[in-house]
Amino acid sequence: RHGAVRARRRGALGRVRPMTSPALHLRGVVLPDGEQRDLWAVDGRLTYEPVRGAETVADRGWVLPGLVDCHCHVGMQPDGYADTFDRDTDEVLAEEAATDRDTGALLLRDCGSPVDNRSVQAREDMPRLIRAGRHVARPKRYLRDLGVEVEPDGLVAALEEQAAFGDGWVKLVGDWIDRSIGDLAPLWPDDVLAAAVARAHELGVRVAVHCFGEDAIPGLVAAGVDDIEHATGLSGPLVDEVARRGIRITPTLVNIDTFPAIAESAGKFPAYAAHMLALHRGSRGNVRDAYEAGVPILAGTDAGNAQPHGLIVKEILELHAAGLPAEAALAAGSWSARDFLGLPGLVEGAPADLVVYPADPRADLTTLATPTRILLRGHVIR
Repeated sequence: RHGAVRARRRGALGRVRPMTSPALHLRGVVLPDGEQRDLWAVDGRLTYEPVRGAETVADRGWVLPGLVDCHCHVGMQPDGYADTFDRDTDEVLAEEAATDRDTGALLLRDCGSPVDNRSVQAREDMPRLIRAGRHVARPKRYLRDLGVEVEPDGLVAALEEQAAFGDGWVKLVGDWIDRSIGDLAPLWPDDVLAAAVARAHELGVRVAVHCFGEDAIPGLVAAGVDDIEHATGLSGPLVDEVARRGIRITPTLVNIDTFPAIAESAGKFPAYAAHMLALHRGSRGNVRDAYEAGVPILAGTDAGNAQPHGLIVKEILELHAAGLPAEAALAAGSWSARDFLGLPGLVEGAPADLVVYPADPRADLTTLATPTRILLRGHVIR
């Protein structure tokens, strides 16, 4: 496919396309291919056919498909939910999304929000947003007021409702502290979980599941979920099975670093506190082992929960520090993530969502913190 695209681009160099609307021109090393090219943004789309009269907005640098935060919560901040603030809810939502956008995150997968955040999708100046509706959890087994709470016999119906509300995703809470035992425990019987995931797939939606501990993972894998969020309990033989099935994991390492504080505040539950500390200690090694086993990894920050928005670059750096090669960590927060979520990279006709950097971010990922140009839907953001 890439070879055919290159051939079309070379063949187009002799033609000049007449400009029918304002257009932008860029030149740089286009990633991930690593070839220096000229490209144009016209009517929000990319083309490699020259456009007469286009304004050059970048004449050097490294051009990357827009970054992706594959796990965030638009409508949440560490100090509350957007509809509880003394300001217009849509204004708060826009501020959160703009914070992510200004770091180069031009595609967000919202992994559950307590508010209707579709107003972000209606704005041309906001990142593209893929929504999963609300979290689905059991009563008193997740953060209060955040999700839809049902008992196991209501799980299938709840996922059907959220599937109709979201954008091809639903979000399920797989484990949480069970105060009756004082530690993490699965929320759902395996047969109920399998039926719910199967129904979601029948409806054409994918299932992302919150999971911290070890005990819920076998049931999630057997049910065929699409993405395990956090996945700090994933280790041992199940790693190979997750890789074989093509299940993604989104480690959210910047959020996992809050585990020690969670443990410190869990004085009534010493077993839970010790468990969270152990999961934190093993988190980087588990990510490295998963990558080496061939598990596809996505970059996500869990922004809006215990973390502020705008941390995608930090998460990519954490994935690299955990053992992913720099290019693999970058792909997890850019072209590979976009492909998984159904958007192309920098190919002919793709959305003109891109970031330009002054140096090769594959050689030094800290370069991601200093973009020289950001284009969203063909418009210059900075």
